[in-house]
Amino acid sequence: MEFVPSKPLTVGVELELQLLSKENLNLINGIQPLLECYPDSPYIKPEFIQNTVEVISKVGENTAEIHEHLLQLVKEVKQACLMLGMELGSAGTHPFDKELALFTPLPRYLKMEKDTGYLGHTQITFSTQVHIGVQDATEAIYLMRALKPYLPLLIALSASSPFWRGYDTGFVSYRLRILAASRSYGIPPSFNDWQQFMDFYNASQHAGMIQTINDIHWDIRVRPHWGTVEVRVMDAQPTLTESMQLASFIRVLSAYLLAHQEANIENLPHALPWWIEKDNYYMASRLGLKANCVVDKNGSFKSIYEIWQIVQTEIQPYASEIRESEYFEQLVKRVAERNISYQRQHTVYEETRSCEKVVSLLIKELADDLAVIKLE
Repeated sequence: MEFVPSKPLTVGVELELQLLSKENLNLINGIQPLLECYPDSPYIKPEFIQNTVEVISKVGENTAEIHEHLLQLVKEVKQACLMLGMELGSAGTHPFDKELALFTPLPRYLKMEKDTGYLGHTQITFSTQVHIGVQDATEAIYLMRALKPYLPLLIALSASSPFWRGYDTGFVSYRLRILAASRSYGIPPSFNDWQQFMDFYNASQHAGMIQTINDIHWDIRVRPHWGTVEVRVMDAQPTLTESMQLASFIRVLSAYLLAHQEANIENLPHALPWWIEKDNYYMASRLGLKANCVVDKNGSFKSIYEIWQIVQTEIQPYASEIRESEYFEQLVKRVAERNISYQRQHTVYEETRSCEKVVSLLIKELADDLAVIKLE
């Protein structure tokens, strides 16, 4: 498999958005009529379940470029949804819908349905996916490995799925608990180099575990045909602006990690024994910024909020260097104000005891964000 180089630190984003009934706010299987409005668009695509629309940005030099592009696309999709009797919302899960998902009738997805059985119909989750351009396969494998210790932090910053099928789950990102049941999702292995990755890939293909690279759904994965490393661990965000803030953070973090490939920075997240990494990941999905994560092999721990403060202070100079200061500072401010989606959803639920009101909040947040954004 050939790795196609990209311009370093270019960025792209994929948004998985929820199609909702205007009448009862449940998910609605509306992707096929919606796609009739976009027969030739490379940016508006179906997902494997029919209640989802995927909106894909062009490749940008920085986050501001893709923000402008996505803003126009999401506004158009929302208008099309309204004309078709649907609403548009976004979060890692739908708070109360209890129906099983219908698969989109395309050959790849129908094969997935056959392979996953009942499990596939319950995997009703929505994510934000960020691509970072890298110059070669060596850099891709390094960045995939270097980003892996930051998965708990990314989970806490993006968590937006505390409710599932009408229940307060006790998790801030229950989406990750749903995906944990699936075959090809979760924390990726750590590969030393491209050849080791290709050995794994060829063996998996030979064994029939996968057919193509698209069948690997790790939280971070290489995308050889696009020349990117794709970060997929984040829940879908209620607003486009919040998605852009996460993309900006990942771009700044990637710039920092690529500039410090030989450095051993002990105070920053680094590789730990597998079971500890798995537990940190679990606790981040459980408690978000309040979670305590093990930070060394001796079992010392810090809260994710403490880890965030260390990380953002360390990498902040790179934000201005690569023209990401605006979105990066917005994220810093939002975290300091404890203004993460799961926190806002909990506030509404505690006031109303209604998951329907939570969905109304999500619809309003997206609509307000699309209405007030002014791009230069």
